[in-house]
Amino acid sequence: MPTRYDTGHLSEAQFEAGSRGRVLKNLAGIRRKREMDALEAVKLAEATDYAIRHVSAMHRFKASDVCALHRQWLGKVYSWAGEYRQVNIGKGGFTFAMSAQIPRLMEEFEKAALAIYTPCQFSDQEKIIEALAVTHCELVLIHPFREGNGRLARLLATLMALQAGLPLLDFSGIQGKKRDDYFAAVQAGMGRDYAPMRAVFCAVIDKTLRG
Repeated sequence: MPTRYDTGHLSEAQFEAGSRGRVLKNLAGIRRKREMDALEAVKLAEATDYAIRHVSAMHRFKASDVCALHRQWLGKVYSWAGEYRQVNIGKGGFTFAMSAQIPRLMEEFEKAALAIYTPCQFSDQEKIIEALAVTHCELVLIHPFREGNGRLARLLATLMALQAGLPLLDFSGIQGKKRDDYFAAVQAGMGRDYAPMRAVFCAVIDKTLRG
């Protein structure tokens, strides 16, 4: 049975006993994927609400903030929440950054993306879309944590969008073929081609503003 992630070292995957390799070892002892998905969704909503209330419009994000957001979200679910992963992972035949490189890559991410694009208070929408596309691509490609990287990247994008004066971003349109387009946009970011991800965020913002 395929798992959500393929790991390079199965001994380090630490799946919950009895979960058939579908649920990572967790503090609640949950073994059913549907139950874990529900818990993670509730905790993400709580973390989003917390971040909206505590992150100012003038905040310049750092790598440590990304870790703090992850810990705020999953700290009561996984013992390793907020800590960089120690295993190599891939998804659908695509390999993310090697675990040994993550600390260095996150330092570079802070300097080359977060320091440039946050606080995200650009008046031009094209610049806002560029900021969201670049930071989102780079964070997902690094995939710094064992779980929740895509959702965390969407949370960061949402906080940046709020800094820019936009409403809460609506990512619900990314499904079906558009989900395939999204993954293709992430992979295009490997070559610093952010045009596909800019198109993704253009559509997200358009859907958000249309309600």
